[in-house]
Amino acid sequence: MTDGKIIELYFSRDESAISATAEKYGAYLGKIAYNILSDEFESEECVNDTYMRAWTKIPPEVPRIFSAFLARITRNLSLDRMRARSAEKRAAYDGIESLDELSECVGGGECDLDSREIAVVINSFLCGLPEVDRRMFVLRYFHEQPVSDVARALGKNESAVKVRLFRLRGMLREKLIKEGLFD
Repeated sequence: MTDGKIIELYFSRDESAISATAEKYGAYLGKIAYNILSDEFESEECVNDTYMRAWTKIPPEVPRIFSAFLARITRNLSLDRMRARSAEKRAAYDGIESLDELSECVGGGECDLDSREIAVVINSFLCGLPEVDRRMFVLRYFHEQPVSDVARALGKNESAVKVRLFRLRGMLREKLIKEGLFD
């Protein structure tokens, strides 16, 4: 079933929209959640919560890219669950290093604008990258995949991926500074 037809089901409040979404995107969303949570049960719960969140957001929202819309919801729900779990257990999250790496782009600078403006600059930055760099960046910082998995997915060695990600973060930092978003 096409994304457009699935979205139409949401708009008509047809509950089969959820099963169509699960059939088409369940494995994809499960992988995103598992990469963050490293727990099969919690990942499944986040994916189910994603379907319910999509149900409440559509309508009125009309996702431009349905898979990205669902991925964003899953990622945010998984990160929220991971933070809650960490707070409860006072345990460190292994994947948090990717968020720490990305925070290097802005260092200790102060943010002058809201996150939507930052997102526009980051999207522009990603659009200007070669496809392999864009995939590397998204796999590491959006899908929260370990460097070893990113390297394997792209057919590169880990050290080459680490070096390239370091350079990409530097390029992003320069762009954010150039746009006046960070000092």
